[in-house]
Amino acid sequence: MGGTNAPATRARRLLPVLATGAVVGVAALALHLRDPHVQGSWGFCPTALVGLACPFCGSLRAVHHLTDLDVAAAASSNLVLVVAAPFAVALWTGALVRAWRGRAPLLPSLPAPAWWAIGVALALFALLRNLPLPLGEWLAP
Repeated sequence: MGGTNAPATRARRLLPVLATGAVVGVAALALHLRDPHVQGSWGFCPTALVGLACPFCGSLRAVHHLTDLDVAAAASSNLVLVVAAPFAVALWTGALVRAWRGRAPLLPSLPAPAWWAIGVALALFALLRNLPLPLGEWLAP
């Protein structure tokens, strides 16, 4: 009785995970084809208007470099994105495996201290990349 609907049920579980991967893939392809180094090609960043680099500044350029397999240039554009990308891929792969095996493709939840640590790390990264020190210049987008 349950065997006839198994493929439909699996497809229903896999669809959101695969759709997420497809959206990210299309965005990466768009960033590969339309170079974000060209000023105004993807709009503007609001923090750039005030002359600051937020933790996410340079992310579009970093993804562009990653699609060219240039990890050093990507790290120069946004080190946080380059460090976080393998974790994001691992989380997505885990969700895909869970959906395939019949479990809910939920992401693991993080305890509150982990979220605080991530927030502090992003704030520290933003602070360091805006300092006129050699480290800040290297971390700048």
